[in-house]
Amino acid sequence: MELKTPTPLKSEHQALYAEINQAAKLQDRTGKATRLVARLIERHFAKEEEFALPPLGLLPALAQGTIEPGMAAAITMAARLHDELPDLLAEQRVIVAALEELMAAAESEGHAELVGFAEKLMLHEEIEQQVSYPTAILIGKYLQLRLKT
Repeated sequence: MELKTPTPLKSEHQALYAEINQAAKLQDRTGKATRLVARLIERHFAKEEEFALPPLGLLPALAQGTIEPGMAAAITMAARLHDELPDLLAEQRVIVAALEELMAAAESEGHAELVGFAEKLMLHEEIEQQVSYPTAILIGKYLQLRLKT
């Protein structure tokens, strides 16, 4: 069974990244701030899609009681997420600081739409921290118990 980041989460990452890359074309202080955020989230999103979010793709099957040996890959991913969680959270703090700088620049330079974007991306990071990461780790622990690995 191939583990993949759920389509809605991957689509959200793509939309956020596309939006920040559009804003990065600005040549003012706001543009500089958006380019920093774009670099930070590109690396961060890549890590998440590599090992933090794919276990979430098992949720529909697990909610229906389906347990298959092929799901064992989620155990490894969840363990890696658990081990790398401090680094991911540190990355998120850097992203939020960069977003705060983006908000300040956007407010002072009249780019109100980017203030809203920054707030949306901050909420996205908070959801990952409080919901996605813990859920992925729990999926790994649950499968470890059920598959007795």
